Amino acid sequence: MHLGRFPLIDYAGHYCVPCGSGVLKERLFVSTVGISALLIAAASSASACDLCAVYSAGQARGQAGTGFFTGVAEQFTDFETLQDGGHRIPSEGGSIKSAVSQLLVGYDFNPRFGLQLNLPLIYRSYASATDHGSEAGIGDVSLLGNAHLYQRLWDRSSVDFSLLAGLKLPTGDSAWLGRPDFTDGIGGHDLALGSGSFDGIVGSGFLFTSQRFLLSSTVQYAIRSEGDFGHQYANDLTWTIGPGAYLALSHHYTVALQAVVSGEYKGKDTFAGVPDDDSAETIVSVGPQLTLTWSRKLSALVGLDLPVHIDNSGVQVVPDYRLRAALTWRF
Repeated sequence: MHLGRFPLIDYAGHYCVPCGSGVLKERLFVSTVGISALLIAAASSASACDLCAVYSAGQARGQAGTGFFTGVAEQFTDFETLQDGGHRIPSEGGSIKSAVSQLLVGYDFNPRFGLQLNLPLIYRSYASATDHGSEAGIGDVSLLGNAHLYQRLWDRSSVDFSLLAGLKLPTGDSAWLGRPDFTDGIGGHDLALGSGSFDGIVGSGFLFTSQRFLLSSTVQYAIRSEGDFGHQYANDLTWTIGPGAYLALSHHYTVALQAVVSGEYKGKDTFAGVPDDDSAETIVSVGPQLTLTWSRKLSALVGLDLPVHIDNSGVQVVPDYRLRAALTWRF
């Protein structure tokens, strides 16, 4: 079971709108480029720094531009359901409630390339029929680079394609990886705040807008290495696609609503090269996402992810839902 699941997509900024003197083309990408921005919020295990939150904060930068930006991304995931080999089984009270706050700061050298540093703050409470506890602390810090390789503007449409790459550093506490499993469905790899490994992150994002319609999609891949106690998290593939519409468009603010479908595939972790039977997952979720931008400075979002398909190996506590929110400010 892994706690950092659902990928999320974000775009931020403004869309060009008709005005008395024509279309304001220079403002078109303000609402398109942010796609790389919180999209990546989804891919890690509870153990490693919740790359999913890393991802989500990972690009919550909002619009493309030049200069410094900062922000925070929050996600809360509730794990209450126990599954064995993809089938729900009776639970004896095992659960995890995971809250991950991502503090981020970054700098865009120009509208096409920027760097971003993410610091995750993690709190998890866990329980069984006879015991309970909690863990809190920093997770694994990530450094991300984002490049917009192709941007095209028309009078009322735009296309943006971006690539992302980065490195996750072993700054979180990995002590749980060396402890016995807490209870059925909850292992040390689910509760560790860090992995003890250097992991790579690569991905891409695509955004198309046409008048009030928008379509965004992302693909992310986490490349894991062996960490502390001989534990290695499996490589993790996540994807999202989200059609939507702008509910409001103006020169000063935008409001948009998307229907986001997201998925993840992850194989089995290993301990000293031996597969862990309680760690592989395939998850598909759906849910709404509302985004807001104001001026060229502020971008925000709130979203809900509801799993519609979960297939897992062994016995794992799996997610029931996830709430996401993010706020970024560009100086």
